[in-house]
Amino acid sequence: MSDWPEIETYRRLLSPLVCGLTIVDTTVHRIKSINETAEEFHDGLAGHKILFVERRGKHLIFHLDDGNRLLVQLMAGDWIYYGAEGETKDDDYAIILTLEDGNRIFFGGLRYGYVHRLTAKKLIELIRPLGPDPFDPRLTADSFAKLLGGKRGKLKTALTDPKFLSGIGSGYADEILFEAELHPGLLNASLSEEQKRKLYDSMRKVLEEAAENGGTAEHPFSADSPVVGGFRGRFKVFEREGADCPRCGGTIALETVSSRKQYYCPNCQKEA
Repeated sequence: MSDWPEIETYRRLLSPLVCGLTIVDTTVHRIKSINETAEEFHDGLAGHKILFVERRGKHLIFHLDDGNRLLVQLMAGDWIYYGAEGETKDDDYAIILTLEDGNRIFFGGLRYGYVHRLTAKKLIELIRPLGPDPFDPRLTADSFAKLLGGKRGKLKTALTDPKFLSGIGSGYADEILFEAELHPGLLNASLSEEQKRKLYDSMRKVLEEAAENGGTAEHPFSADSPVVGGFRGRFKVFEREGADCPRCGGTIALETVSSRKQYYCPNCQKEA
């Protein structure tokens, strides 16, 4: 997974380590992971300082002192490693950024993910279609209820629609709906105001708990890495088909709807 909790974990870990430092070198082993030539990528980054690191939904954004941005999109199986040396040999990483203090940021995988250097204007154009972040201060319980009430379709589809909310993948949607005691197939318009508030609170609770435990990352962040991937063993319904429900003792079910899996407890997440 590379959803809100995983990307937020990387943001929290990287920010105190790289902000204020200058990129002095770049290494590109997978040219398809960038949006320009390796030479242009190097020339556009070397000598520029990282001002701060931001997260927008499932995207990690490095703000540079020349006004440009480095947009990182991690997909399943991608990861970030930090240190003077990689966990494995350099050739195993798609992209490496070397910082002035001798430490490096290693981007692993990136078969479908990418690290793109963009102007601020281009970045705004790319992320404009995204819905609000689950923790956007403007997304209050009341505004969330209003948005959900105006969204046609079913709950899980809404939660995983990046144009409605940015950052929530299928697994976390299952966990959020379980926490809220709501069936994934319920129509958005059918929820009471109380249920909408419970869904809002559950969304923030599950995502923050996942981030505090390092999400589901499979790779360490550094040689002395804090907890990363600690949420993998904390799922209550996701990928637990046939197991006992931790709330009511029922049996966790798996359904496939429009080619998408959904895990839930039929006993305490009623469809009607």
